[in-house]
Amino acid sequence: MKIRKLSVNQKIMMLTFFIIVFSFLIAGTFVIGSLLKEKEEDIGQEAMLVARTVANLPEIKTLLQSNDFETASATINEMVEEIRFINQADYIVIMDIDRKKYSHPSSREIGQVSKSSDMDPAFVEHYYLSKANGDQGTTIRAFVPIMNEFNIQVGVALVGFILPSATQIFTDYQSEILITIAISVLFSIWGAHTLGRHIKLQMFGLEPHEISKLYVERTETFNAMHEGIIAVDKDLNITIFNKKASEILGVEGEHSLYIGKNIYDVLPDTRLPEIVLSGKPVYDQEIYVNEHSILSNRIPILVNGKKVGAVAVFKDLTAFKQLAEELTGVKAFVQALRVQTHEYKNKLHTISGLLHLGHIKQALEYLSQVQDEHDTVTKFLNERIYNENISGLLLSKISRGKELGIAVNLDKESKFTKFPEKLDHHDFVVLFGNLIENAFDSFSSVYGEEKEINISIDDNDGMLAILISDNGAGMSEEIQNHIFESGFSTKDKEGRGIGLYLVNEIVQKGNGTIEVTSEINKGTTFIITFEI
Repeated sequence: MKIRKLSVNQKIMMLTFFIIVFSFLIAGTFVIGSLLKEKEEDIGQEAMLVARTVANLPEIKTLLQSNDFETASATINEMVEEIRFINQADYIVIMDIDRKKYSHPSSREIGQVSKSSDMDPAFVEHYYLSKANGDQGTTIRAFVPIMNEFNIQVGVALVGFILPSATQIFTDYQSEILITIAISVLFSIWGAHTLGRHIKLQMFGLEPHEISKLYVERTETFNAMHEGIIAVDKDLNITIFNKKASEILGVEGEHSLYIGKNIYDVLPDTRLPEIVLSGKPVYDQEIYVNEHSILSNRIPILVNGKKVGAVAVFKDLTAFKQLAEELTGVKAFVQALRVQTHEYKNKLHTISGLLHLGHIKQALEYLSQVQDEHDTVTKFLNERIYNENISGLLLSKISRGKELGIAVNLDKESKFTKFPEKLDHHDFVVLFGNLIENAFDSFSSVYGEEKEINISIDDNDGMLAILISDNGAGMSEEIQNHIFESGFSTKDKEGRGIGLYLVNEIVQKGNGTIEVTSEINKGTTFIITFEI
């Protein structure tokens, strides 16, 4: 049989009831114990007072010295019983110096000699209290020596009171206890119900097992996502850290262990604290976190208009760079092959025509010229550009320019030996590819003029300077103010407006500078510098 799950209110009421019962048990134990101790002290004082009163009666002193035991014991027992009844003592025993009993609640004990050793101090003129256990319970006994007019001890007065039990004390205070319990239970039920409603309101009306289910589902949803997700609260403590985030950033250990830790203790360079402070989102920004390059969207978390934290959603930029490289580099390589195929086909036709016409010498000269041009460019790129990805890209752009009727000129003093810190060949493929493609596009509305793109790469004295200029259409000052914004483009074609934005992001990541000079109908120049 399936057991129904208890609601929050029911759990709180049950817990409250248990706490009340447990508290009353503990408190009752201490209170009753305290009352018993206090009662014992009161009874002891009363027993001693009654014993002193009896021991100081002149008649009892005289009768204890009489030789007529029968008459003396009867008289003493009658006097003592009256005093016992008035003071509600359980028993009063009068004994002479030989421990012979002159009075006792049981007539059979009268005339008997007591052999109890705990009475010994009383027969040597000591006043004291003792406690004894009997059939009727624990008894408090007061011992007082009886002294005659010559201050000689002639006997002992013993007064006993039975201590009330815990049950008797509970019965005596029954009304007060029941009223206290009833009021406590009523107010506790009311308080538990109110607290339960308030807690459930704070939990949007959900039960704990429902919240637990939602939390598990949320966690698994985040872990199933292909993007890394990290969220912090307003105190910069991590609230979300999914599995993909630890994989992308190379964080060691189980990702769930970082929940609750301060973001600075785990990843000090996420730049999430900036979002918590500013409250402004940042989209599609390339940043360097834990020596990993990522493309990040960082957004403040607002609840009822108040900042309560921030969340970062990011991708591994390696894949993104590969895609960008494909769009700007690999695509260009394929295009270059097509151009070269077309170019070499034309050259083969030229050579074939010369040979058919019998101009063998001219054919050989033309073939030699073509080979020299190709070898010159290839040798220059191999000797001056020390990365095959960059040299391959530049070669493809030179070939692409020939097809478009645009001269792509590479400065003979150009040299490239080392990447700036935090940048790699992926970044430079994107950088060169986008800048040169933009230069090609600048000639789309230019006709009848000599079209040139000049490229210079200067790698000297710890500085890397890149210059790419064209004599194309140029840009107005207004356009120049927006060219590095994501999505901004002067072309109507869908999907444009990302190239120069990526270039600017790469320059910022490498702590470089970028300068743009452009004039309408005269051309545009980009100068980029890095420390290496």
